[in-house]
Amino acid sequence: MRELQSLDQQLIQLDEKRRQLESAISEQRLEMARVQEMVDGLADEMEGFQTRRRELNDAIAQEERNIERSDARLPDIKTQKEYVAVLKEIDTAKAMIRDLQAQLTEVDRQLESLGSDRAEKEQELASLAATVEARQAEVDQEMAGFSSSVAEMNGRKESLLEQIPAGVRKRYQTLISRRGGMAVVEARNGACTGCNMQLPPQLYNSLFKLDKPQYCPHCNRLIYVQTEQG
Repeated sequence: MRELQSLDQQLIQLDEKRRQLESAISEQRLEMARVQEMVDGLADEMEGFQTRRRELNDAIAQEERNIERSDARLPDIKTQKEYVAVLKEIDTAKAMIRDLQAQLTEVDRQLESLGSDRAEKEQELASLAATVEARQAEVDQEMAGFSSSVAEMNGRKESLLEQIPAGVRKRYQTLISRRGGMAVVEARNGACTGCNMQLPPQLYNSLFKLDKPQYCPHCNRLIYVQTEQG
């Protein structure tokens, strides 16, 4: 029974190690997803500014065409009033161009800043991806080792279980699932080390006979005493 308990403890430890490895990889992948989301957000923001940049360039080009048309009209103007009006149109268009160019400068500044941020995050993402890929390879190798060990231990476990009476086997398996993987514990100095409760003296003394399985009356675990080897 003690060998069986030892196997179950090793299996539990291997499973815990497996879950820790999977959790670590999962956390790294979540971090990658977070950074990817930031990269995508920056890309979307840059696309918005690039659209605005095209609109501003189109507006500047339109105002420049307006100026050209107005300039072309000047030689044919007959009255002073109309001449002044056309000059005003030209001045208004030039003022509009200056305003549009100021907006364009600000948009370019924003694009440069966003581009720098995006490049930084893409570099961070690439570094994370390389780290995750390398760690995943290590985990896959470790998991392959775990699978081999688990298969071997389960084989030994099944062999041992077959040697145990059906009633004891069923009770052992129930205790494993309900007692945190500890179904067999040592009794020491008159107490159960599983629950730290004192055992009835008669029960404790009977453990030295080693003739049949005994159970703690408090936690129901299988109990044994460590006898000295002669």
